[in-house]
Amino acid sequence: MMVYSISKPEEAEIVWKPDRQSKQPLYQQIADDLERRISYGEFPPGSLLPSERKLAEQLGVNRSTVIMAFAELRSLGIIESRTGSGTRVSKTKWGATPRHTPNWRRYAEGGSFLPNLPFLRRIREALTQHPSLIDFASGELAADLSPIEEIAALMSENRSIPYLGYDNPQGYIPLRQALVSYLRDYRGIQATESSILITSGSQQSLYLITQCLLSPGDAVAIEDPSYCYSLPMFQSAGLRLFRLPVDRQGIRPEDIRSLYKKHRIKMVFVNPNFQNPTGTVLNAERRRRLLDVASELGLPIVEDDPFSLTAFEGNPPPPLKSMDPVGSILYIGSFSKIAASGLRIGWMVAPHSVVDRLADARQQMDFGLSIIPQQVAAQFLRSTYFGPHMERLRTQLLYKRDLLIEALQRELPGLVEFTVPQGGLHLWCKLIPEVHDGKLLDEAIRRGVVFVPGSVYGSDSGFVRFTFARPETKDIVPGIAKFAEALRKMIG
Repeated sequence: MMVYSISKPEEAEIVWKPDRQSKQPLYQQIADDLERRISYGEFPPGSLLPSERKLAEQLGVNRSTVIMAFAELRSLGIIESRTGSGTRVSKTKWGATPRHTPNWRRYAEGGSFLPNLPFLRRIREALTQHPSLIDFASGELAADLSPIEEIAALMSENRSIPYLGYDNPQGYIPLRQALVSYLRDYRGIQATESSILITSGSQQSLYLITQCLLSPGDAVAIEDPSYCYSLPMFQSAGLRLFRLPVDRQGIRPEDIRSLYKKHRIKMVFVNPNFQNPTGTVLNAERRRRLLDVASELGLPIVEDDPFSLTAFEGNPPPPLKSMDPVGSILYIGSFSKIAASGLRIGWMVAPHSVVDRLADARQQMDFGLSIIPQQVAAQFLRSTYFGPHMERLRTQLLYKRDLLIEALQRELPGLVEFTVPQGGLHLWCKLIPEVHDGKLLDEAIRRGVVFVPGSVYGSDSGFVRFTFARPETKDIVPGIAKFAEALRKMIG
């Protein structure tokens, strides 16, 4: 069994490999590399370095080699080791004392923008250190599901490069024009190019909304469980979050009325189609009631709709926005879940006053998005490749979903429960035996597979989310076998 380990989050990570063809000894290469990084300020005085065992694992060398490298650095006064405190960069070697050296760790832990949740940092660290892990955690398409060949063909056919200066603050006009047609033909949404803001994805859209349309102390309603709980941006903005429980038919609109009376909520965030992480679809009656309640209370709704076109039967549920005659819904979409996350293209449909406000804020951050990915996205949306790609994507996602379900039923009979999703990228599972989320994640990583614990999404412990779109087809069955081993180890 291949064993993976997890380092402490405060340890420095060394992403470098020594040159085994060099005549210079490995220990000396490691010592020289660390000294160079320290002199560049990459590891300031006082920084905690990985343990000898951990660094040996990261670099793929024997522990004795690292012991020799550390001994070399200690002899030069560059690092210092203390029992129980680990090995740290010396605070005095470079002419700096604690009185004169900025406490970068304190700065890094300060500020109003919170770091990612510990589980997510642990998952990211594991995937960075061990790319061979079978990845059921990352919420994106695998390379074999992305339209790589189609986009390469479009770029070959269209060699013209647009003007590379700063773009319109709302985004590339041809892309917004293409989205007008896409939204009308595929989602039943009537929009004009002036009501569309191009973003780098759904998360940037949400960030702009939380930062620009809401104020610290405002109360908002969010589904539970929800992907939004994995985004500390809500807490960073000082918002008070109130839960809308999700059952097999989605949220209950009456809960919004209750929250409004108790907490004067200012905005509602929903993902009504193939909800992340549960995969549920808000039923038609509840959609109508949700719009009625929001209209009665004058509440704006943020509708995040990344998965609708993945509907396996080919008939995606209509978005709330298509039923919105008065402009009370901010509609968010993205290329990430249907084409390529690396393009970093998302969009928002909103009243022009909102678009203008958010475009102004975004311009303060980055003066607009890169023009070339926007050009590629516009060409792809308008091309004859888009429809066939979506058909192939749905077919392959359905196949991967079924592989995952069959593997779970075979490997863990009676130990997991789930509702089969009819679209989206995720399978939401309840574990029957009680296990500790963190310990199960650690055990799974040691065995070569990674997933997201359900508590990341605001839910109670005892749930897991498997993303079947991310792992390669050949890895799904062995990945679930590894997860089953981890779970059985936890329950004895």
